[in-house]
Amino acid sequence: MQIDTHSPSDWAPPVGFSPHDRKSPLTDPWEPLYSRKAERAVVLGLRAGAAHTNSRGFVHGGLISALADNAMGLSCARASGHAGGFVTVSLSVDFLGTAFEGQWLEFDTVFVKPGKTLAFAQAFITADGQPCARANAVFKVMTSDVRRTA
Repeated sequence: MQIDTHSPSDWAPPVGFSPHDRKSPLTDPWEPLYSRKAERAVVLGLRAGAAHTNSRGFVHGGLISALADNAMGLSCARASGHAGGFVTVSLSVDFLGTAFEGQWLEFDTVFVKPGKTLAFAQAFITADGQPCARANAVFKVMTSDVRRTA
C-alpha cells in the first residue's frame, strides 16, 4: 500500500488550475475537480483521495477512463468551437503505471482533430508528473444538444 507523503499544503491544485465549472452527476462524488483551459484543450486535474481508489489502493481505472473521456470531449468542443456536443463512439485506455491516494492526477489532451461528423483525440494521464495512462477516443459531433428529457 502506498503511504501518502503529501502534506496538507500539497492538496492545493497547481498554479493555473481552478475549480472545474462543468458539473455532472457522474463526477459529483469525485469532487473537487479542477481544470485549466488552453487554446485547444481542457486539462482536468484532481488530488486522488480514498474515494478514488480500488481495493488494492490504486486509483480506479474506471475513474481514470471516465475523466480521460471527459477531458478529451471537452477539448474537442474547445478546439472546434462547436456547441452542439460530442458523444463518445470509441474509447481505449492503456494503463502505463499506477496512481495512488494523495497524488495529483492530470488529464491532458495532447491531440485533437475535429471534423464535421467525427472528432478524434488523444490524452496522457499523469500522477505527480509520472505517466500512468494514455487514452484515445472518437466522438460523434452532435448537431444539437442531446439530453434525456423523460
